[in-house]
Amino acid sequence: MENVKKLISENQLALSTLVVFTRAERVIHKKEFETIKKSGLTPAQFGVLEALYNKGDLRIYELIEKILTTSGNITVVIKNLEKDGLVKRNLDTNDKRSCIISLTEKGKKVIENILPGHIENIRHIFDTLTDEEKITLKTILKKFKNI
Repeated sequence: MENVKKLISENQLALSTLVVFTRAERVIHKKEFETIKKSGLTPAQFGVLEALYNKGDLRIYELIEKILTTSGNITVVIKNLEKDGLVKRNLDTNDKRSCIISLTEKGKKVIENILPGHIENIRHIFDTLTDEEKITLKTILKKFKNI
């Protein structure tokens, strides 16, 4: 028990940094998802539409790499978007085992209607920081990329 208390004491700064980071992340995501929820999409559906809009047609594994949500249910997400007429699947002519996912015209219109409000919301969230602080934060967070 004494060893645990000593360990906690010796690592107080790291532990409290994690708590502050986690709380900030929760607040940011809660505010970010407000505009997504208003659209009727889930964060994963939004992520797929946004990735396809910005990157063009993608294979499922490429979508998993690009979207900023968990990928465990990506096939269900794509299936639901396809059912709603927002995306379509095409067989990959180079690899018959995989498909290429594309935005439909309807999907393009949906994401173009959502993005302006979403971007404005993100801008508002990060207006808390100066431009210099945003750059510093990005530099610091990039250090975690390869741990």
